Order: sequence, then C-alpha cells, then structure tokens
Amino acid sequence: MVSVGTIIWLSSELMFFAALFASYFTIRSVSPLLWDENTTKLNVPFAAVNTTILVLSSLTCQLGVFAAERGQVGRTGSMLDPRGWGLREWFMLTYVMGAIFIAGQVTEYTSLVQEDTTISSSAYGSMFYLTTGFHGIHVAGGLIAFLFVLGRTYLARRFTHEQAVTAIVVSYYWHFVDVVWIGLFFTIYVIQ
Repeated sequence: MVSVGTIIWLSSELMFFAALFASYFTIRSVSPLLWDENTTKLNVPFAAVNTTILVLSSLTCQLGVFAAERGQVGRTGSMLDPRGWGLREWFMLTYVMGAIFIAGQVTEYTSLVQEDTTISSSAYGSMFYLTTGFHGIHVAGGLIAFLFVLGRTYLARRFTHEQAVTAIVVSYYWHFVDVVWIGLFFTIYVIQ
C-alpha cells in the first residue's frame, strides 16, 4: 500500500512539474529575446557536471535498495570495497552526492545573482529560479528522507521488511527527482 500511495503522490508531483514546464515554455515563447540574452549567462559545463552527479546518485540509491532487498544493512568487509557495501553505505553516498548537487545549485545561483539575474529581474529569472528552486526543494526533501531511513537502521534492533519497503519508497522519490532534473537540464541548459 505504501508503494502504491507513493506512486499516486508522485503522479501529483508530476502534474506540478508539468505546470512549471508549461509556464516556462509559454513565457519563453513570448519573450525569445529575453531568453537569448540570459541563457548566455548559464555555465553549461558546470551544470552538466552537477547533473551527472545527481544522475549517478540514482545508481547509488538503487544499489542501496538492492542491499536492502537482500537484508544487508551494513557493509560486510572493508569500507574501501563497495562490493560489500550495504544499505547504509550506499544511501550515505547518495546523500553526499545529493548535497553536492544542492551546493552546485547554490554556487550557480550566486554566480547568476552577481550577473543581475534574479527572480525579480525578468521573466527569465523568475522561471529559472522557480523551476530549479522547486526542484532543489524536492532534492532537499529527498535528503531528509535519506536521513530518516538511515536513522531507522541505526535505531532498530533488526532490519525488517518494513524498513526495506521504506528504502524502496524513498528510492522511487529519488529517481523521480532525478528524472525531473534531466528534463529541466535539457529544457534550460541544452535547448536554451
């Protein structure tokens, strides 16, 4: 039931992001010169690296889910040997990668603000910060969910099926956030 509920909730989140995409393309269609002027300020290589980190975090998240499904909470060997990592190690790495992504977003925002691209400077600024900002809030929510899952693994006496389901449900959310970012990246940075 939790998985089904999460999928339904993510469907509503998909509609929210679809509305943001629609707004972005609508405003862009009536202000093409504004987009031409502002997209040159974007640091596409930096954003590509940041995107790669986020996309790879989906892989580490899924490896954590595989460990949870086999009941492996912690590592079974050296910390330097990822083949023996459990749910905790994979989710901690995913958390770090997500935090690096957020730090990259903050760095990019700082750079754009210094170039006078703010949420109130133009329609472009408004749409850029609304789309990427709402996504960033969702990433932060995912990071909190990872902390919740990790905390439960340390507090519980034994790893249960319910904890594995929690890890799986958090992975659904994380994969969703990653797929949305891929769409945003191509819309904002590639298509320009």
